[in-house]
Amino acid sequence: MSATTVPTERPSVLELARDDGPIAAAIGAAAGGAWRVPAIAPLLAACLPAVIAIVATGDAAPRGVVVGAIAWAVLVGGLASARPLTDPLRWAVPPTLRAIEYGGLLWIAAVAGSSSLPAAFALLCALAYHHYDVVYGLRHRGVALPSRVRVAGGGWDGRLLVACVLLLAGALPAGFFVMAAAIALLFVGETIVEWRRIGRAQPPVYDDEEDEAE
Repeated sequence: MSATTVPTERPSVLELARDDGPIAAAIGAAAGGAWRVPAIAPLLAACLPAVIAIVATGDAAPRGVVVGAIAWAVLVGGLASARPLTDPLRWAVPPTLRAIEYGGLLWIAAVAGSSSLPAAFALLCALAYHHYDVVYGLRHRGVALPSRVRVAGGGWDGRLLVACVLLLAGALPAGFFVMAAAIALLFVGETIVEWRRIGRAQPPVYDDEEDEAE
């Protein structure tokens, strides 16, 4: 039975690992299926202005440049949500999105000042837990995060836009600490609820590749 579930779970894991929020989903829906390029193509175009700005100006970038580059990343990166992950480069989509989000958050913190960097790392820790649990929670618990929880988390796109608003409002580093706490409570709390539910039922059976290799 496990041999039949592995192939069907993996595409779902890739789709969930994108962590698209409502904004990216709306952009992808508006774009529709009129274009046929792989999903990685718009993501590479999305991060290009930010990469150029970071190389050219680093943490001295004007805040308008930062917001413009992040807004471009969300707009163009949102196009990728319209593409099913079926092409040979589908594996590169989740790590590219993580690079866009994590790199964008660190850049925003650096531009806001060195005092914002610890808050950015706290936020990245909460996000790293969430993205780990997206993949391994599905594998070990056998269920994906409920859509209401994913929407509440904002997605990579929503979190980047909120970070831009905090930067313009001068609300860093406090805003990042609040975001980190909220994200941790949301996703860790959901994990605890799911494990308690599973603990009252039959635990899922799965194959551990590491054990098999031994």
